[in-house]
Amino acid sequence: MGVEKLFSLAEAMEFSRQEVRDLYRRHVNPGLAGMLSLLDFDKAFIRAEGVAVWDREGNRYLDFLGGYGALNLGHNPPEVLDAVKKVMERPNILQASLNPLAAALAHNLARVTPGDLERVFFCNSGTEAVEGALKLARAATGKVKILYCQNSFHGKSFGSLSVTGREKYQRPFTPLLPGCEAVPYDDLEALEAKLAGGDVAAFIVEPIQGEGGVIVPRDGYLKGARELCDRYGALLIVDEIQTGFGRTGRLFACEYEDVVPDIMCLAKSLGGGVMPIGAYIARPVIWDKAYGGMDKALLHTSTFGGNTLAVAAGLAALESILEKDLAKRAAALGSFFLEKLRRLKGKYTIIKDVRGRGLLIGLEFNQPVGGWLDRLTRGKVNALAGEYFGSLVAGELMNKHHIITAYTLNNPNVIRLEPPLIVTEEEMQQVLTALESILSGYGFIGVTLSSAKTVLGSLLKR
Repeated sequence: MGVEKLFSLAEAMEFSRQEVRDLYRRHVNPGLAGMLSLLDFDKAFIRAEGVAVWDREGNRYLDFLGGYGALNLGHNPPEVLDAVKKVMERPNILQASLNPLAAALAHNLARVTPGDLERVFFCNSGTEAVEGALKLARAATGKVKILYCQNSFHGKSFGSLSVTGREKYQRPFTPLLPGCEAVPYDDLEALEAKLAGGDVAAFIVEPIQGEGGVIVPRDGYLKGARELCDRYGALLIVDEIQTGFGRTGRLFACEYEDVVPDIMCLAKSLGGGVMPIGAYIARPVIWDKAYGGMDKALLHTSTFGGNTLAVAAGLAALESILEKDLAKRAAALGSFFLEKLRRLKGKYTIIKDVRGRGLLIGLEFNQPVGGWLDRLTRGKVNALAGEYFGSLVAGELMNKHHIITAYTLNNPNVIRLEPPLIVTEEEMQQVLTALESILSGYGFIGVTLSSAKTVLGSLLKR
């Protein structure tokens, strides 16, 4: 019996939009394909450079989603692509050796991360970095309990999902990893109450909750968490997967409070937006308790972790981020952007809050209260606003203004503005102009009706 036709790379690059939709529905994720196509988010983009991407019709779009923080250097940074090309002839995966490029990147990370963080484990993604950090904490302390924050996001593999603070993502997979307990974010009293028993292996926390809606804690929270962990014998794991490598205006967000974690999780822009790579870095005393000596050296490993192509990209990405001083750039441009966005908030009551640090910014929308349309629909308008309004605004930005954004996973009423750190003031001004056009011309009802037209148009095209 012959094999059904297989597609070549050349054929795949020429797929029509409908062919891609059909194949996603059949073989990848039917629900995702349906959701993206309804809001006309499934356009075919065929070129990307810097802050921009282009569709098949030649239209240019500004990417203010930035790969959820993976594109600090923008799309296809030439310095990272060049680094990957230079190592193409080297063995990529060869376990019967020590990789000099992995050794170099580990050294460089140890030099730029805070304090005495020294030992690096390379993997392929952020969620794997979190998995490794949790295992290290248990092995090093001999304790089981892990504390995490409500509304947090640390990934969706089994261990990282167990410390991700949204029930929607956890519920279908219960029971999860035992011994994981949630505490409120930015609440040191609640944290101390959980730590006081002395039975906690680690507390894992984001310096800013990204998927939680870009929640910036009060000054002193991270430093207070560090002191409490020290007092009660728990390790502090700081998840810098989204906030790291200059995103918030410092190379790492924990530097705002001079906090040195016991373990730091890294990923996203470590690969320069070109290669998948994650890592965690730990204090030597902690690493050695868990994995010191030849008998324990292979307790936690990864086949693709530290492969030549990935670490070459990491070397080039880190060098470029530092040479371009993107942290300083993010601080300055973030101040500019936040000021302008807060002026919009002063003009339009539909904006509930503008918050963030550097170029990790969240724009939260109010729910309409009462009104004839809400009464007519028996409260369904407010329900729609609470769950979907962020995505409707993102749809308007994409389809009417060619600006790519998305809502945050744990709070869909917040759209994130997370552009590459090479963005310009002029490009940010384009986003401000587009937002003003949407908010002044539409309001809640207008955005909802305009999005309904987009949905109807998508359905009719099928």
